[in-house]
Amino acid sequence: MGLVTNVAFAPVVGPLKGVLWLARLIADQAERTLYDEDLVRAALLDLEQRLDAGQISEADYDAEEEILLARLKIARERMRSGL
Repeated sequence: MGLVTNVAFAPVVGPLKGVLWLARLIADQAERTLYDEDLVRAALLDLEQRLDAGQISEADYDAEEEILLARLKIARERMRSGL
């Protein structure tokens, strides 16, 4: 009966499985980008340059730096754990 059910529902389930696979793929790529240590360090450098150029306030710098440092910490933990 499993084969008959699979065939009967293939037009509905097939595209759904494809969409779910694509969503997982996009989420994985987004997470890898978010926690890429080189990208986070580049963002920290850019943030410091914007502060030096007077484009952002000290308060904005501190808030953004805190977020980037948290991402950097997670990136390093992920690297150590092999993720």
